[in-house]
Amino acid sequence: RRPIWSLIALGLGLAVAPAGAAEAKLYEMRTYHAAPGKAEAMHARFRDDACALLKKHAMKAIGFWVPMDEADGAKDTMMWVLEWPDRETREKAWEAFKADPEWQAAFKESEKGGKLVERAEVHFLRATDFSPAPQVSSSPSPRAFELRTYTAEAGRLGALLARFRDHTVKLFEKHGMTNFAYWTLDEGQEGADATLVYMLAHANREAAKASFDAFRADPDWVRSEEH
Repeated sequence: RRPIWSLIALGLGLAVAPAGAAEAKLYEMRTYHAAPGKAEAMHARFRDDACALLKKHAMKAIGFWVPMDEADGAKDTMMWVLEWPDRETREKAWEAFKADPEWQAAFKESEKGGKLVERAEVHFLRATDFSPAPQVSSSPSPRAFELRTYTAEAGRLGALLARFRDHTVKLFEKHGMTNFAYWTLDEGQEGADATLVYMLAHANREAAKASFDAFRADPDWVRSEEH
């Protein structure tokens, strides 16, 4: 079963992004695994301190998500995405953020009872030429978000992207799914020549299942699978 995520607001005051192509911006996907029993404290540190400091250092977060499933430690996981114009801007912003006395004090205070983040995973992404600009509201969305990662056969990433560009994204829309964003891994990372990462939005989990059931049964999709 694909992971379903819920968007949460952590005090960042996110603005709705303008519609249109996401262009060649760099996206940084960060997945944090909280230490046992520390998920709420991790969220509080973002809500009370980190989000304001992200804004201070011109670091644009487009959303924070938590899994809807609570099995297998999922409730201790938070995924968030930052948008950058380029790598150099990203490096300078993070250096300034980490050196900020406000952050250092907040970090120290929040970890008096032990570390909050046990493990972090970071991936750098580039929007595909058919990806919409990710759009989020300034308050928690009731929607369910589905994050999917596809690994193409060797040398077939271009063909996979073409199928999505020319066919799949339209069928998703036809069956009530919202195309939130489509990314490939930025160069230099393992799997960069074969990986597509994308996110869909649904009204809820039940709607997600119904949409995919209809999508898989659609004659247009069935014919595309046969060729």
